[in-house]
Amino acid sequence: MHNEPTDDGTAQPDPPTPATQTSSTGTNSRRRRGPGPFTLIVLPGVVTLSGVFVFLSLAGVFDTAVPQDQAPQGAESSVSKVDGSYVPWLRRATAGCPGITPALLAAHIDQLSGWQSDSASLSEQGLARFTAADWKTWGRDDDGNGTSSPRDAIDAIMALGRRDCSLAEKMTALRTKGTVNGEVADLTLAAYAAGADEVTKAGTVPPSARDFVTEVQKRRPQYDALVQRNPEQESGQAAGPLLQPPVAMLTVTSPFGTRRHPLTGVTKLHTGIDFDAPQGAQVSAAREGRVEFAGMTPAYGYRVVVNHGTIEGRRLETTYSHLSALQVTTGQSVATGQPLGLAGSTGLSTGPHLHFEVLLDGQYMEPSAWLTGGG
Repeated sequence: MHNEPTDDGTAQPDPPTPATQTSSTGTNSRRRRGPGPFTLIVLPGVVTLSGVFVFLSLAGVFDTAVPQDQAPQGAESSVSKVDGSYVPWLRRATAGCPGITPALLAAHIDQLSGWQSDSASLSEQGLARFTAADWKTWGRDDDGNGTSSPRDAIDAIMALGRRDCSLAEKMTALRTKGTVNGEVADLTLAAYAAGADEVTKAGTVPPSARDFVTEVQKRRPQYDALVQRNPEQESGQAAGPLLQPPVAMLTVTSPFGTRRHPLTGVTKLHTGIDFDAPQGAQVSAAREGRVEFAGMTPAYGYRVVVNHGTIEGRRLETTYSHLSALQVTTGQSVATGQPLGLAGSTGLSTGPHLHFEVLLDGQYMEPSAWLTGGG
């Protein structure tokens, strides 16, 4: 009940209710209750815990936000795992391929495997994660080592390049007809991830493939830089002056690339090209320079290393191995075509030949791209 105002606007107290009226004995008819167990025991604990929580929150103990210096900064690339010798094969795999560059192919492999051949899946093998069925369609013995395998890095690069280029041609045709819209590269990656039919149905990159396309494109800039550091042009020819053939006939018996060594049985990068050369055939300098080394080695036998100086700021060297005799000494200057030694089969060799290498800043390059006569 509320106090009612009087005529002058002041409030008068309400009369006492029966519950508050005193009895004839002078005590309240309704006794006042004391504090219960909740008030005495539970409430103080709740108040204490609340205070502790507020304190710890202000101190940042419960802060679960990722620190800015640890927050994701985009896709982590495995570009450091890619040997520079793979770049010529990336170029070859994408030569004449609409919208697909060597860097994009490398980024695609990065997204699939991180450039790791090992896979937890038995059905998907190698750098490009090919299934047995897909390998039958796309796989070949591209490095000429006698075996076509998805676990062979060169074979895998070339096979994925063929697959991507085939999809790129389909996407280009569909885009020309106006059936799909978008960049050929993005459409190609989407077709790989979700299938060409899904891209056609969506008319662009379908939602199911967007994350895959985004992740590959995030990795591409680092591989663009790797390709640019390689001296070859997109045509596969060397950017600098070309080299002269080191032997009269450039008949390749073992190409550049991953192979199983015929004597040791170890599978690794074959760092040069083996040219067929009879015992005693003349071996000549591919370019003028200075002899860095001329002598016997356990694996290469008699070997000559020539430093040709710099090409666009990068050191160019050539090597000549398994020689039967040396015709130069360390420190000697040589001219292009000058005799260096005679072909043979010293060191770890199965027969007379010339093992010829090209190095740029210490990285093995594919020699055939630098020779005027091909390889």
